[in-house]
Amino acid sequence: MAGPKTLLVLENFINGKFVPCPSYIDSYDPSTGDVYCRVPDSGKEEVEVAVTAARDAFLGWSSKSPQERSQIMNKLADLIEHDLEAFAQAESKDQGKTITFARTVDIPRAAYNFRFFASSVLHHTTECTQMDHMDCMHYTVRTPVGIGIPPGVVNIVFGTGPKAGRAIVSHPDVPLISFTGSTLTAQHIRETSAPHCKKLSLELGGKNPAIIFEDANLDQCIPTTVRSSFANQGEICLCTSRIFVQRSIYNEFLKRFVEEARKWKVGSPSDPTSSMGALISKEHLEKVKNYVKKARAEGARILCGEGVDSLALPTGNQNGYFMLPTVIAEVKDESCCMQEEIFGPVTCVVLFDTEEEVIKRANGVKYGLAATIWSSNVGRVHRVAKRLQAGLVWTNCWLVRELNLPFGGMKASGIGREGAKESYEFFTEVKTITIKH
Repeated sequence: MAGPKTLLVLENFINGKFVPCPSYIDSYDPSTGDVYCRVPDSGKEEVEVAVTAARDAFLGWSSKSPQERSQIMNKLADLIEHDLEAFAQAESKDQGKTITFARTVDIPRAAYNFRFFASSVLHHTTECTQMDHMDCMHYTVRTPVGIGIPPGVVNIVFGTGPKAGRAIVSHPDVPLISFTGSTLTAQHIRETSAPHCKKLSLELGGKNPAIIFEDANLDQCIPTTVRSSFANQGEICLCTSRIFVQRSIYNEFLKRFVEEARKWKVGSPSDPTSSMGALISKEHLEKVKNYVKKARAEGARILCGEGVDSLALPTGNQNGYFMLPTVIAEVKDESCCMQEEIFGPVTCVVLFDTEEEVIKRANGVKYGLAATIWSSNVGRVHRVAKRLQAGLVWTNCWLVRELNLPFGGMKASGIGREGAKESYEFFTEVKTITIKH
């Protein structure tokens, strides 16, 4: 008779060493619903040790040349690529996403990011001006705000938001916070960090529209919009959740879109033929399903997915947190499904008549992260893109990213931008030096 499975027990990583924690919390495999590892439930004590280690390591690391730091970042990229499969397996098991998505998107992107910034750090220049009539010269230098690979440079402290998160945000020796998550959590971060005047970079939620004009190429538009709606179970802040379709093509679009959505296979994340895996947690799955229930109660039509189609899962995944791609039609703009971030495989399709109308409706939410425009009219594309309240606008494509360009949202979708120049400026302080001779 086989004995009980041995659970993986994670440890904090502080000052170059793995450190156990006095208490732990369970972490579930979303695809099975079973506890598969235990995660440190860190608090003020663990955060204090990590901050001290970082502060002690700061002087040595920040004094390294750009060339030395570039070499280290490239080495990190090498190590990630060397163990790409192991990282992909771990990411899939932890998040519930398909192994294919982790293997082809998440882990390669992580390595690419290190390589990009390893190159970027070598090419930034400072400003210099002369004032001959004052016998003065001015120049600027950038000094690091935070830290980066010798012991103490990188510290990983696991824990919950109310305990570990609050301890980090409120610590006087943590000068800046870079956060990706919900708008509500960001509000707590801003309130907690305000007395310390911390620098903040907040990449928050979205309620991203796709605007599909009657001259769109539907052969390209439909499969891409299905992907933008349901990729990674819809658990990407850039996913499309409101689809506006011009009246003359509305019926054709809706028919073909639902047909394509039904082709997406929901199954075990380890199955290479699965298009979607499991949602992140049982609680989140219930939250997403409740949005569909609310839409139905409001009189909207559920065209496919939750409550309409049956979900067949392998035996080992019966207790996992799975949900079919769900398309909702005939939903009002003021509905919670059109206003609130669902962060799951649910999208709403509505019709519109005029360009002016759809711009107003697309902007009619508190978020402003991303948007997509589908049209073959170049003039229209430029007009609409300029007026949409979104930090990123894609035209006739989705999720085409370039790290040189700014990334971030407007309104409740965040504060600040990421990118080569933007990240460099956020993670450093500019200092002006004047020399009189």
